[in-house]
Amino acid sequence: MGIKWVFMIMVVISVVSVNVEAKEKLCTSTNKWECKNSIYCCNQTISDFFQSYQFENLFSKRNAPTAQAVGFYDYQSFITASIDFQRLGFGTTGGKKMQMKEVAAFLGHVGAKSSCGYGVATGGPLAWGLCYKREMSPSQSYCRDGYLYPCAPGAEYYGRGALPVYWNFNYGAIGDGIKVDLLNHPEYLEQNATIAFQAAMWKWMTPIKKNQPSPHQAFVGDWKPTKNDTLAKRLPGFGTTMNILYGDQICGQGDIDDMNVIVSHYRYYLDLMGVGAADAATDNDNLSCAEQQAFNPTKTEKDASS
Repeated sequence: MGIKWVFMIMVVISVVSVNVEAKEKLCTSTNKWECKNSIYCCNQTISDFFQSYQFENLFSKRNAPTAQAVGFYDYQSFITASIDFQRLGFGTTGGKKMQMKEVAAFLGHVGAKSSCGYGVATGGPLAWGLCYKREMSPSQSYCRDGYLYPCAPGAEYYGRGALPVYWNFNYGAIGDGIKVDLLNHPEYLEQNATIAFQAAMWKWMTPIKKNQPSPHQAFVGDWKPTKNDTLAKRLPGFGTTMNILYGDQICGQGDIDDMNVIVSHYRYYLDLMGVGAADAATDNDNLSCAEQQAFNPTKTEKDASS
């Protein structure tokens, strides 16, 4: 009898092992990026819930004759750029609703920062995201020479890309991050839409400083605020993504237009993606950074008093 029970237990264990192995194989085979070493493999990919027609709806005026970046940005470039970042959690963290919200949040920043829709623009000002791929009238070359990322001869580091990149040291760091020589070839950000999206996603996924969150971590809730963060009114959610990306350029200044434009793009994209802007408010998303202290102030108290 004892031998019979042992045999039955071994059969059950064997069946369970086969099922687990089959599930893992199914996960690996149905996803669109390399699943190895990623905990997000079995979640939906971005292209499962965000498709070409939705991209066209979000950026419906980007190829209008008056847009500067006509024919540059497209859905396939966005998806191609996202592949390496999806395995790190971009648009693949949490359930479907959180995944959709993160894509809307990221694109909300992109749309606001690349828009040429103002005032009475046809279709409304929120329909003109991805209109620009470069700064149109640079006031300087944005070169500040340093040891790590010295300016390349003849290169200019004005704003380029889906989330504009400025200054040689930022081009150098982002280029290292996405394995593209942007320091010597900053023009790549206005010549290749996939690279432009990759640079923007790197900024979204990468903390500016150690012990600070990336916009991704702040948005999806992977970041736990310290006591100092709480006192500074920095909480997980969309508001803190603005703090990380723009600091006191727009945060901690009350209810200003520059901040509200970014929030409006996020809410508009949520609606077009079928999530609903109301969810952003009811889900405790911390939409605003109006009262937040900047993680990295551009001016110290000493500077301000002088």
